Amino acid sequence: MTLLPDTGYIPTDEDRESLDRWFAEYDAHSARRNVERMADMAVFPLNLVSDDAAGDGRSAQWDRERFLATMTQVMGEGSEDITFASTRTPVFLSPAMAVVFTDSSMTAEGRTQRLRYADILVRRQGEWAFQTMIQSGWGDNL
Repeated sequence: MTLLPDTGYIPTDEDRESLDRWFAEYDAHSARRNVERMADMAVFPLNLVSDDAAGDGRSAQWDRERFLATMTQVMGEGSEDITFASTRTPVFLSPAMAVVFTDSSMTAEGRTQRLRYADILVRRQGEWAFQTMIQSGWGDNL
């Protein structure tokens, strides 16, 4: 039996389905390296939390321009789509807030990389958007 944290909110099937649809759309844009559309699915300033090479925690806030520049560099210019296989565990804090833990494999140009990260999403006017990205190893770029 799996015990879920008591956040005071029990998500509906639609809550989970809407979040799954959001991630499917985001992953599709990521697969095509459509960084502009990825940015459309965020709330700016976007919070980023990571650690650096020295092992120190780091955080930053990015505006849309910084997100576009950094993600364009990270995603690369390849013509081949990127594929993702992800397992997501959302924790709904309310109907409008979710923390989503993701274990993922990303394959690009024949190379596969395993990823583990968390996102904080907020729902505004019925649409989800990511507001905070949390992943280790990016702190030197913040």
